[in-house]
Amino acid sequence: MINLPVKDDPVGEALHFLRMSGSFYCRSELTAPWAMELPAFKDCLMFHAVTAGECLLEVDGNHSCLLKPGDLALVPHGAGHVLASAPGVPAIRLFDMPRRSISNSYETISHGEGGASTSMICALVHFDHPAAQQLIRLLPKLIHIDSWKSSEMEWIQSTLRFIAAEAQQLNAGGETVITRLADILVIQTIRAWIARDPAAQTGWLGALRDKQIGRAIAMIHREPGRSWTVADLASAVAMSRSAFSARFTQLVGEPVMQYAMHWKMQTALTQLRESRVPVAVLASQLGYDSEAAFSRAFKRVLGISPGAARKNTVSHAPMLEA
Repeated sequence: MINLPVKDDPVGEALHFLRMSGSFYCRSELTAPWAMELPAFKDCLMFHAVTAGECLLEVDGNHSCLLKPGDLALVPHGAGHVLASAPGVPAIRLFDMPRRSISNSYETISHGEGGASTSMICALVHFDHPAAQQLIRLLPKLIHIDSWKSSEMEWIQSTLRFIAAEAQQLNAGGETVITRLADILVIQTIRAWIARDPAAQTGWLGALRDKQIGRAIAMIHREPGRSWTVADLASAVAMSRSAFSARFTQLVGEPVMQYAMHWKMQTALTQLRESRVPVAVLASQLGYDSEAAFSRAFKRVLGISPGAARKNTVSHAPMLEA
């Protein structure tokens, strides 16, 4: 069966799926005046951490923040944005910047006119799992974590100091250390937003926190191959079928059986992308008596056959190419 370890925290279980299936990292050393225009990257999250100096970040012309040493910013929906030393500096396209490749997933940029310096680590990441994608869709256009405003954020300072030291020396394997630490920073930043932002108390995340609906969602997540019914789930959380169905739809935004089917098929899609398990075996794991029945359901929900989904699977690692 395809399932999760049983926990009592549905939100924690959702965070379990925040695994990056493709990542690209860049260390930038910039001197004022400078400005860099980053294009939109479909289905990607962009991350910026300043280790020295400061910079302005502006998304869509109306979401902006000043990043200082130790600050983190996420642009969750891959929107185009500008990083700059000061307002009004003409921006250069990212692809026109002088870049040096360190590995297939790590580059460095050095640029500027010799003024005040800024050092930063940037990342472009993709999340493949449906729970991760669901969570990313709920995030705002811009998340800014000011680590100096809270003693709880001390971990950011220590991690960024480690990243800065590795970036300056770049010893053998240093890029691997930097990318792994950046992965942790991305996930921890999302966790910090969930803990601190009122918007995280509503919608799907709010449903996960609901004692009964959250438990039902966790059951669906743990056992995607089970043939769930409204009666099964309602009974498990001690609610009547009608009350359970109404509350689930109200909190989650779709009927429970539709949610369960979508989860099942997104789980199947992830398995097709990440493993070579035969379609017939996957069909059996997900509760289907035949490969044909599974294939029909898969195409009905996702609009593509399992075979085509696997054939069309390509690396989701975002590459910085013009």
